[in-house]
Amino acid sequence: MTAQETTFTETQNIEAIRKRVRYLIVFFIIALALSGLTAVPLKWGITILNSLFGSETAFAGLWPAMGDWVTYVYKAITTTAEQFPFMFYGTDWLAFGHIVIAISFIGPLRDPVRNVWVIEYGLIACVLVVPVALIMGPIRDIPFFWQVIDCSFGVFGFIPLWLVRRDILRLAKFEG
Repeated sequence: MTAQETTFTETQNIEAIRKRVRYLIVFFIIALALSGLTAVPLKWGITILNSLFGSETAFAGLWPAMGDWVTYVYKAITTTAEQFPFMFYGTDWLAFGHIVIAISFIGPLRDPVRNVWVIEYGLIACVLVVPVALIMGPIRDIPFFWQVIDCSFGVFGFIPLWLVRRDILRLAKFEG
């Protein structure tokens, strides 16, 4: 293989890595923003969830604890919406926070090597989801199975960010 062919192959590899980094970051930005935005139509969302998985559905026969929990949350949210709608202002801010954090990932999208710290920040945040869910869950009377679901957001967020970090470190070697 000649030097020119090696350079062409390296260039192809660099571009493939850059493309994968961009796709994973865009995926993460969209997933983070959408997961936050689900907090805005909370009453509508829990109504759908309750109709699919609540205690009066066929699903509840398969997993009664989940059906009971979904119906319990449905009742709490609908009662709160009727009597204290201002409480949902907090979920609006939750959605806003997700969007603001998602925007921070535009930096690594534009210049991954220089902004790898944002990816590392995201990895740390994903790891911290687990202890927060497992510590605050029992304090707030959240069933363990739901704490595990909450933990999964950290785990599933960690995976693409870990792949992105790995690829950015590869890019740094090519650029450095």
